Amino acid sequence: MADLEITQAEADALIAMEKHRVDELHHDFPSSGGKLIVPLISADKRESFFLDISRGRIDLAKGKYQNRARQVIVLVRIDFGGSPHRNPDDQEISCPHLHVYREGYGDKWAVPLPADKFAKPGDPWQTLNDFIAFCNITRPPFIERGLFT
Repeated sequence: MADLEITQAEADALIAMEKHRVDELHHDFPSSGGKLIVPLISADKRESFFLDISRGRIDLAKGKYQNRARQVIVLVRIDFGGSPHRNPDDQEISCPHLHVYREGYGDKWAVPLPADKFAKPGDPWQTLNDFIAFCNITRPPFIERGLFT
């Protein structure tokens, strides 16, 4: 099993690493309550990643986008349309918010979504595209926009 703890330098390098789709498949953006897990690979093919997309079952405005490395390590995650997040220091961060791996805490810390990186946080489709850019997925998977996206 993969080690759940990596150094901050390793996490930063994995986040910055160029990521590519592994195939030419076309995926449907998940509908209500749906989930999509798309494999990715580094440009040098030495590291594998996943792009996870989850949608709320009842509230379509609720969901999360996540980039994982080494099967289980959450590098970056956006939660949107849900409740606020309470950080380990007891600070409450409203939704949408961004989790970035922090050594010793994993994905337990959140920050407000950076406005300079995420132009329209109320638009799940635009937020997905901004997330893909934020995670340095330079050859993104083909994801078909759904009717309620």
